[in-house]
Amino acid sequence: MPQKPPNLVYGLEDTLPLPTALLLGLQHVFVMSTAFIFPVVIVRSFGGSAEQAAFMVTMSILAGGVGTILQALRKQGMGSGYLCPAVCGPSYLSASLLAAQTGGLSLVYGMTAFAGLFEVFFSRLMHRLRILFPAEVTGVVVTLVGVAVIPVAIPNFLGISPGDAVTEALELFVAAITLGTMVAISVWSRGKLRLYSVLVGITIGYILAAATGILGGPEIARILDAPLLALPDLSHPGWSFDLALLIPFTIAVLCSSLKSIGDLTTCQKINDAEWKRPDMRNIGGGILADGSSALLSGFIGGMGQSTSSSNVGLSIGTGATSRIIAFAAGVILILLTFFPKLASVFVVMPGPVMGAGLVFVAAFMIVNGLQIITSRMMDTRKTFVVGFAFIFGLSIDIFPDFFTGLPGSVQSVFSSSLALGTATALILNLIFRIGIARRKTLLLEPGTDFSDTIFTFFETMGGTWGARKEVIQRAESAVNELVESIVFLDATREAIRADIRFEEDSLDIDIRYTGKPLDLSPGGPPSDADLLEDDTALARLSAFLVWKYADSVTADDKDGECRIRLHFDH
Repeated sequence: MPQKPPNLVYGLEDTLPLPTALLLGLQHVFVMSTAFIFPVVIVRSFGGSAEQAAFMVTMSILAGGVGTILQALRKQGMGSGYLCPAVCGPSYLSASLLAAQTGGLSLVYGMTAFAGLFEVFFSRLMHRLRILFPAEVTGVVVTLVGVAVIPVAIPNFLGISPGDAVTEALELFVAAITLGTMVAISVWSRGKLRLYSVLVGITIGYILAAATGILGGPEIARILDAPLLALPDLSHPGWSFDLALLIPFTIAVLCSSLKSIGDLTTCQKINDAEWKRPDMRNIGGGILADGSSALLSGFIGGMGQSTSSSNVGLSIGTGATSRIIAFAAGVILILLTFFPKLASVFVVMPGPVMGAGLVFVAAFMIVNGLQIITSRMMDTRKTFVVGFAFIFGLSIDIFPDFFTGLPGSVQSVFSSSLALGTATALILNLIFRIGIARRKTLLLEPGTDFSDTIFTFFETMGGTWGARKEVIQRAESAVNELVESIVFLDATREAIRADIRFEEDSLDIDIRYTGKPLDLSPGGPPSDADLLEDDTALARLSAFLVWKYADSVTADDKDGECRIRLHFDH
């Protein structure tokens, strides 16, 4: 059972009053609404009508609502059980644009359904792919997810759009007040007001935008003219399939899955104060929910769905991660498809307000990714994995024109810093694993300075293995204490052999020597008086420390050969 971190107001399994759950769910829907623009971009790319755009947005919202609920489930392998909402996935944008321009919306829907089906299959393999996702890779993905929000967040924050390249003072004022309100409530508020920091900030932003004219007459008229209640338009254009688009959509769904792995890893970490490593079976359930929502979206006429990194950042910022909020947000999204007037409020969100919300949540994602990277020891290989992934990933944002002429079949990999950075980290991780030995032997000679040898060995191998710093420190202390005790008690005068085996979830050390066995019976530490008067007190102190460092200790001896096994959970 995960241990609830102290910074959470509402943890994963906490129950909430219904009004609180609905307000927090509404807050998440406001953040999710930033992705509603992607279907509009796809329809406009081939000259589609406003009705086609409205249909695709509506169906995407419906699929997102269902996907959000599926993700919060944890039954029969479906869902991760976390608050990790589903939205229109930016990883699908490049491939969807190519499909729309090639064969219209029917091809977009058919290829999206195929991508969802592929992700469902991929989810069943997740528990066998732990080797692909060490902490440095998942940390890079989470960090780049936050970085990928910046190109969308900053232009909106500054009030810049394709038809408006000038930042007005009023736009900057609204953005600054909106962001400042969110930050002030998060940092200085008392009680549960922190839960609603984004909702309060967005509300103030809307009011200021209306008062300053940024939210103008056409936008307000759109809200007023929209019917309060209506059935969704079901004029579906059908489905089609093109073998030539198989590679772009496969790349898109893999990028989307890797982003979701990062999001779900973050959810695990923020909900467990004793988090150690990604739970790949749980992530597999989350990817299954992700693929199912993408499959549903393609079937009913929406855009490919993926977990929302911004909403994960929101849950960190507000300290509310209860999955009840996911059910509330999912229901609200489904209801939006029947209430056009309410949906239009999200569609006309002013750019400065949207930008402020995205800046707020991106900060949490970036820092959380860096924390995942630094949760493990680093050596030169892992430094290259992380450093090169950031360098080549960010080159997309720094030199975008350089990648525009690439073939469409590989365009998805070079469509964003997230896609290229993730691909770089995965490939380098596999390359740099070549030559890494999971089993090592250390020989220690009595009468030599074995302490330096022990500490140097574990520090070097800890970085090579990417082990947790705390586990390596306990292991080197336990081995040093044990060898010191063997030498001090004159248990042997021959070389002491330590066989070390590292796995992702364990570190095992097998120490062998020829001589007298040690008494390593567990017990309490000797008193100060015992240390002064009892000759066996130092041996008992050593045994106590070894048991304190290691998670389990076993010892036996046969024909003069003594064997001590130390096990450490990792």
